Amino acid sequence: MPLARIDLIEGKSVEYRRTIGDVVYEAIVSALGAPKDDRFQVITEHPAADLIIDPTYLGIQRTPDCVVIQLTLNAGRTLEKKQAFYRQVADGLHDRLGLRREDVFISLVEVSKENWSFGNGEAQYA
Repeated sequence: MPLARIDLIEGKSVEYRRTIGDVVYEAIVSALGAPKDDRFQVITEHPAADLIIDPTYLGIQRTPDCVVIQLTLNAGRTLEKKQAFYRQVADGLHDRLGLRREDVFISLVEVSKENWSFGNGEAQYA
């Protein structure tokens, strides 16, 4: 059950934001093996002054259009699956929105299964 938090600069259309969510969801299912319909996303726009992203860290040239994608997910996926996820998201956003691959920043936060409650005050995976 990945929870995706997607942050981007304000001013993008509803269709643009929805496409980002679609690309991330499709990669979660195909590359990370999450179940279909396991879609939980928070997409937030920020004023340029509030989205601080180093434009050259590690020699990667980023623009103000950089999108930050953070997934919280169950621990245990292989490095290969994670790398496939990174590639699929960057390629999908480039192909469908023209977003530069350099402007796709992804962070994975792995947690153990008992750290989720989907409702009713219960830990469904524990």
